[in-house]
Amino acid sequence: MKRHATAVWSGSGKEGNGHLTTQSTTLSNTQYSFNSRFAEGIGTNPEELIAAAHSGCFTMKLSFVLNEAGFTADSLETTSYINFENGQITQSHLVVKGKVPGITNEKFQECVKDAEQNCPVSQVLKAEITSEATLAP
Repeated sequence: MKRHATAVWSGSGKEGNGHLTTQSTTLSNTQYSFNSRFAEGIGTNPEELIAAAHSGCFTMKLSFVLNEAGFTADSLETTSYINFENGQITQSHLVVKGKVPGITNEKFQECVKDAEQNCPVSQVLKAEITSEATLAP
């Protein structure tokens, strides 16, 4: 399986602008610019997209890990916080909230760590990856 996305940029790094389109067209000529990346401009940015990819990939992997352990989540919610410092992504911190009937907190934490280490996006990132998880009653 291969997936693709296309970025088009015009102009200088600071004054220019670009747009992104994904194979699925969920993003279709979606604007990005210096301001959307480093200030509060309209549009998206690579770090936000990496955060979305990491939280989505991790959450799906966690669902599979839970299934393999004999559990099915009622709900899983993950937010990825990306640190972008000195021109590098240095960390992705995953904050997970789960509602999983019948699981102990210890087993849930074990499953979270498994997913954190083994989701495909975690494996491709060279940044520090950390997580914190809360299991709802």
